[in-house]
Amino acid sequence: MATVSVREVAARAGVSVGTVSNVLNRPAKVSPATVERVQAAISDLGFVRNDAARQLRAGRSRSIGLVVLDVANPFFTDVARGAEDRAAEEGLTLLLGNSDENIDRESAYLDLFEEQRVHGVLISPLGEVGDRLVRLRARGTPTVLVDRQTADHSFSSVAVDDVAGGHLAAKHLVSIGRTRIAFVGGPQGIRQVADRLEGARQAVREHPNVSLEVISTESLSVLQGRFVGEQLRARNPADRPDAVFAANDLLAIGVLQALSMLGDVRVPEDVALIGYDDIAFAAAAIVPLSSIRQPSALIGHTAVDLLLREAAGGDDFVHEQIEFQPELIVRESTGG
Repeated sequence: MATVSVREVAARAGVSVGTVSNVLNRPAKVSPATVERVQAAISDLGFVRNDAARQLRAGRSRSIGLVVLDVANPFFTDVARGAEDRAAEEGLTLLLGNSDENIDRESAYLDLFEEQRVHGVLISPLGEVGDRLVRLRARGTPTVLVDRQTADHSFSSVAVDDVAGGHLAAKHLVSIGRTRIAFVGGPQGIRQVADRLEGARQAVREHPNVSLEVISTESLSVLQGRFVGEQLRARNPADRPDAVFAANDLLAIGVLQALSMLGDVRVPEDVALIGYDDIAFAAAAIVPLSSIRQPSALIGHTAVDLLLREAAGGDDFVHEQIEFQPELIVRESTGG
């Protein structure tokens, strides 16, 4: 079915294209009788206004693009919800892109959002912040980093101190008497994973009798956690870590499933387990999961605030970096 144009509506109503435009955008300028005639023509022809095109002619759309690492991770779902709620308060809509920890998909979404001339982009980038984001911003698309920041503070960002979070997790495991800790997470190219590992290493270095084994994963998923858990369960008890710090709750839940499957490895008696993010499923696990809490919805809400300030700022705008502190949540998986 062909799209009905404004010109066709004008012809049906017997008015000018400008009059139709006024009825759509400034009806108070048009007589009630003419408004009624134009609206009847719109109804008869099935005309649907192209609001996106109108917004693009005005400069930018009323949409914000958000690119996350993994939309299957409830942490990012909560971030998106917080961003969506804040955007709605400003009459903006949120377009969600899932990079799925794939740099090509990330680039494709950035290209798409730039083509659509979005109001701005929020992104949790994979790896280091590269030239692609610098070019995007230089061409006029405000950009804010989510759950990440740059060392040189060249981008506005909202994040949680993941080094502090990793330190909290490992320190808690040490405090309950665990001395053989395994860190499970990856890819290491994800900055959040690297920072959480660094925090854990700092905590372990404070205790010479404590060791830290690093077990890399291909992704931050339940399946990868289950794979690692099966490997740990297959080890001799003397070779098995007595504690696991998983880089996120999805991995931790997978590890928990594998360790608990046959009942021969007990959590937390044999292996204490802590995750990261404190997603809703953590408290509902078969053994409620200790975790490092991030204020996910607040991160999304704050990111939109930063983006609005970024969009309104001039050439001398000073980029803002907001960093929240993580919180230790103790549950049964570490004896809480």
